[in-house]
Amino acid sequence: MLTIEDKIKKFETLSKTAELGGGEERIAKHHAGGKKTARERILDLMDPDTFTEIDKMVTHRSSDFGMEKNKILGDGVVSGYGKIDGRLCYVFAQDFTVFGGSLSSANADKIVKVTKLAMKMGAPIIGLNDSGGARIQEGVQSLAGYADIFYQNVRGSGVIPQISAIMGPCAGGAVYSPALTDFIMMVKDTSYMFVTGPDVIKTVTHEEVTKDELGGAITHNSKSGVAHLVADDDEQAMMMLRELMTFLPSNNMEDPPMKPCTDNIHREDEKLQQIVPADPNKPYNIKDIIETVVDDKNFFELMPLYAQNITIGFARLGGQPVGIVANNPAFLAGVLDINSSIKAARFVRFCDAFNIPLVTFVDVPGFLPGTEQEYGGIIKHGAKLLYAFAEATVPKITLITRKAYGGAYDVMASKHIGADINYAFPTGEIAVMGAEGAVNIMTKNLSDEERAAAIEDYRDKFANPYKAAEMGYIDEVIQPKQSRYKLIQALEMCRNKSEHNPPKKHGNIPL
Repeated sequence: MLTIEDKIKKFETLSKTAELGGGEERIAKHHAGGKKTARERILDLMDPDTFTEIDKMVTHRSSDFGMEKNKILGDGVVSGYGKIDGRLCYVFAQDFTVFGGSLSSANADKIVKVTKLAMKMGAPIIGLNDSGGARIQEGVQSLAGYADIFYQNVRGSGVIPQISAIMGPCAGGAVYSPALTDFIMMVKDTSYMFVTGPDVIKTVTHEEVTKDELGGAITHNSKSGVAHLVADDDEQAMMMLRELMTFLPSNNMEDPPMKPCTDNIHREDEKLQQIVPADPNKPYNIKDIIETVVDDKNFFELMPLYAQNITIGFARLGGQPVGIVANNPAFLAGVLDINSSIKAARFVRFCDAFNIPLVTFVDVPGFLPGTEQEYGGIIKHGAKLLYAFAEATVPKITLITRKAYGGAYDVMASKHIGADINYAFPTGEIAVMGAEGAVNIMTKNLSDEERAAAIEDYRDKFANPYKAAEMGYIDEVIQPKQSRYKLIQALEMCRNKSEHNPPKKHGNIPL
């Protein structure tokens, strides 16, 4: 009969064995590839000494293909809970040193359990993905495990923040769990994700492509728009996730976390007076305005490499987290196109789901014309952004810095689709279209002098915000240098906003 000391010693031995995952040799190989282990990543992510592991002793249940004799404690997933910035957070991390991180029904159950716990306790969940895919030895059981995870992702959507970090391979059906979560982080050079790999593509379509070209971090951050953030290495990825979490509430019933504001809310910057060029066709970077206005000039941008004609991300104003959506004239003149509409729409819906106020900076000449856009469905994709802004019930504050032309004026959080406070710089231009185009349509057979006079007359009437202000569509024309305080004032005014959409199961957004 074992003594208490023997039982404790046995537990300590098992615990240490579990923490080694696939063993020291595989861990060394993992490190040699420039990657940290699942537990090392979790320790970087969580506050010191706060992580508690659950299901540490779980093993797989398969007896096929010799698997009965090859059981490893934990079975390739480390799961549990801890704190980030003092707040409860759940996490699971796939361990590539154990069967290549392949998903079994047992470790799918671990992921489902921790997701259900996160929903029950109203706390975010972060998944650190590093897996070769479904465990082939388990067949349909492994596939069932994926579907169980997908179901919980959907159940938790809009209830708790769900974040995925792709730390290594993520292929086949495995990609759909991250795709269902709110944000995806990828690590440069060591992570990739795709539905079908290069070998299959070569067989079917005869295309030659590498894993990195097909589904690497830069590909998904710049071309596909699948990922939101890219990190240089595992450690930076965890630090970026920690910063992202500081802007997010724990669940959809809470407000995002306020922080003491040490940046003077009355701060004015004279450079804002000249930041918008006098020439309406001259570009400037909207991020120069955003970073000047927000607390401590700290703007946490999302998807910075994708659809750069629109800028999205988180910041604080007076200590309050806000979601920022901004046309960026530095790219494609800030037009709305298919990619930018989708990018912004999903972000707006996230902010609305989690009670994060929206601040919109507008400088948009319209929707991008052309057969490629029309054939690609710019009508339905542009409508996604319109739907998202109109549906959102969080505080919505809009600042028009320059152009707000045509239907794009309506779409970009105009007063008409529910914005609470709408400001404009004196440089604001609110019109159906630019002066030259309008005169070409309204008048014919004019001399050069008459045409120039007509253009000047149109500009006098519409290339300013005052007509819209007369109609009450603009609440106030402000000095650019006043932007910070005016936005903070508006946020404070909207703090107790109470608005609800009509009762319904859900709307039918034009997907």
